[in-house]
Amino acid sequence: METISIDSSLVSAEWLNDHLNAKNLVILDASMVPVDHSKDKIGSIGIKGANYANPKTLFSDLTSPFPNTFPNKQQFEKTSSKLGIHNESVVVIYDQKGIYSSPRLWWLFKSYGHHQVAVLDGGFPEWKSKGFPTGALQTPNESQHDFRAHLNSNCIIDFDQISSLSQDRDVLIIDARSTGRFYGLEPEPREGLRGGHIPNSVNLPYTDLLESGKLKNPTELKSTFEKLDIENKSLVFTCGSGITACILALAADLIGIKKLAIYDGSWTEYGNLTE
Repeated sequence: METISIDSSLVSAEWLNDHLNAKNLVILDASMVPVDHSKDKIGSIGIKGANYANPKTLFSDLTSPFPNTFPNKQQFEKTSSKLGIHNESVVVIYDQKGIYSSPRLWWLFKSYGHHQVAVLDGGFPEWKSKGFPTGALQTPNESQHDFRAHLNSNCIIDFDQISSLSQDRDVLIIDARSTGRFYGLEPEPREGLRGGHIPNSVNLPYTDLLESGKLKNPTELKSTFEKLDIENKSLVFTCGSGITACILALAADLIGIKKLAIYDGSWTEYGNLTE
């Protein structure tokens, strides 16, 4: 049985199928229901051998007043170990939307120092369209390995930092929400949350980076980012609650942008804590 490694944050369905039996491969289904799609359900069938790992429950601080909050090191290590992950694992993450919540879990692993991690381009829809093997999602609950994480604190921005960063000319805050939500022209999906955006931030809807559930090619992604005047700037991505901001981070990573961070609380936190 082969041992594999990866050198990209994005893998194809064909690549994954070719390495499906690798002994250090762990596949995670990171599907979650968007806040504005409450009637949607997560299917119980996924890629053969995949473990279900909902970012909203397994990989979030459930004591936080805000959704999808970054988990602490102990929680992250414990959950990863239960899912069969060790420090030599190659982790491939997908979701049932195509590319929606899987980049969030990718970013958590990157933030905690595990770089052998990638998102499946096109997710489960792409996998099924190729006729590749499927099966019932697994939910392990016993620690199988001793996974150790090492947090890079530069990957995550909190509320205390974001106000000063919004005044820093060397930093660009990019919001992944729709244009209507960014300008407060559409209601926020969370009841009672005001509309608007962080001062001096710019808008790049995550949907602009996708085509038929897959990321656009690197040339198109690079052109989209260059329109935002990103040269020599550190980028901070935000959205509604820290999920789709990670789609922007994934795209930026793929075209070689290195100075990246996620504002974890995103607009749900900022809109609640400011006037």
